[in-house]
Amino acid sequence: MKRRSLITLSIAAALTIGTLPTWGGSANAASLSELKEKKESISSEKKEVNEKISTKESEINENISTQKDIKSEIAAIDTKTRDTENKIQEKAAEINETTAKVEKLKKEIAELKKKIEERNELLKERARAIQEKGGSASYIDVLLGAESFGDFLNRITAVNTIVSADQKIMDEQKSDKESLESKQKEVEEKLASLKDAKADLESLKQELHSQKEQKAALFKQLEKQQATLEVEKEKLESHASELEAIEAQIGGEIQAEQARLQELARQKEKEAQAQRQQASNSGGGGGGSVATPAVSAGTWTRPASGRVTTEYGWDTLNGSSRYHWGTDIAASGNVPIVAAADGVILKSHYSSSYGNVVYMTHSINGQMFTTVYAHMSGSSVSAGQYVKKGQRIGTMGNTGYSFGQHLHFELHVGAWNAAKSNSVNPRQYVSL
Repeated sequence: MKRRSLITLSIAAALTIGTLPTWGGSANAASLSELKEKKESISSEKKEVNEKISTKESEINENISTQKDIKSEIAAIDTKTRDTENKIQEKAAEINETTAKVEKLKKEIAELKKKIEERNELLKERARAIQEKGGSASYIDVLLGAESFGDFLNRITAVNTIVSADQKIMDEQKSDKESLESKQKEVEEKLASLKDAKADLESLKQELHSQKEQKAALFKQLEKQQATLEVEKEKLESHASELEAIEAQIGGEIQAEQARLQELARQKEKEAQAQRQQASNSGGGGGGSVATPAVSAGTWTRPASGRVTTEYGWDTLNGSSRYHWGTDIAASGNVPIVAAADGVILKSHYSSSYGNVVYMTHSINGQMFTTVYAHMSGSSVSAGQYVKKGQRIGTMGNTGYSFGQHLHFELHVGAWNAAKSNSVNPRQYVSL
C-alpha cells in the first residue's frame, strides 16, 4: 500500500505539471520485478478510476432522468395553474352575474316593500272605518240591519266581497313576505358560495405557484450538480488516460528489460570471447589491447579511447571537399567502443558505407537523441537491448567506406535520417 501511495502521488504530480513520470531508461532503471509491481499497481488504480467513471456516468444519467421528471411536473403544474386561472375567471364572472341579480333583487324588494306598505295603509284604513262606525260593529250587525230579503242578499254579497278582499290582501302580504325572504336567502347563499369557491381557487393558485418555485429551484440545483459531475467525470477520464499511458510506458520498459536480461548472458559471453581475443590478438595495427575509456560524470561519456583525427564539419578527403557529419577517433590495437549515454539499441547491422554500425536512441531530460557508431570490426549488442552509459557495444575497426581503423561517431538531436538534418557537433555534448 505504501508503494502504491507513492505511485499515486507521482501520478498526481504529473497531472499537475502536465507530464508523465518516467519509470525507467535512466541511471536508476528499475528492475524487472519492480517494473512489474509498478505496472500491477497502475493497472489496479486504473481499474478503480474506470469504476469511478462508471459510477459518475450512472449519477449523471440519474440526474438527467430526475431533471426530465421535474420538467414534466413543472409542465403539469403550469397546466393546472392555467385551469385554475380559468376557473377563477369563471367564478368571477358568476359573482358579477350574481351580484347583478342581487342588485335587481334589491330593486324588486324595494318595490315589494312599497306594495306591502300600501296594503298596510289599506288595512289601517279599513280598521279606522270600522272604529268610526262604532268600534263594535260586526258583519252580523250589517246583515241583521237588512230591511228586506233583497237588501239582505245585497248585504251578504257586500260582506263577502269585503271579507274576500281583506283575506286576499292578507294572503298576498304573507306570500310576498315569504317570497322576499326566500329570494334574499337564496341569492345571499349563492353569492357566499361563489366567493368561497373563488377564495379556494385563489389559494390553490398560490399553492401551485409555490410548488413551481420549489421545482424550479430543485431543477436549477440539479443542473449545477450535473455540471459538477461532468467536470469530475472529465478529470477521471483524463486521469485514466494518464494511467493508461504510464501503463503502456512501463509495459514497453518491461519488454526492454526482458530483452536486456535475455541478451545479458549472450553479451557477457561475447565480451569474454572478445577479452580472450584481445589477449591473443596483436590488434591488426601493431599494438596491444586498449583499455575501455573511463566513464565521465554526467549524462555523456567519450565513446572510445584514441585521438580525434577528423572534426565535425567541412574537410578534405582524397583531394575533395566534403561535409563530415561526425567526429572520427582513431587508435590501434583492440579498442573497445562504449555507449556514450544510457539508451536502447535501435539497429546493429552491416552497411556498405558505415560498415558494422550501431544506432542508439536516448531520452534525456525529455529530449530524444540518436548516436551512431560506425566502421566497427564487430558489435556485441542487438536491437531492443537497453545499454548503460560506458557499457561496451563493440570494437573499433575498419569496415565499410573507411581508410584505417577508427570510430566514426555521430550525434543527432532527434531521430537519425539520411539527410542528417538533425546532426550536431558531438563536442556540444560529449567531452572528446
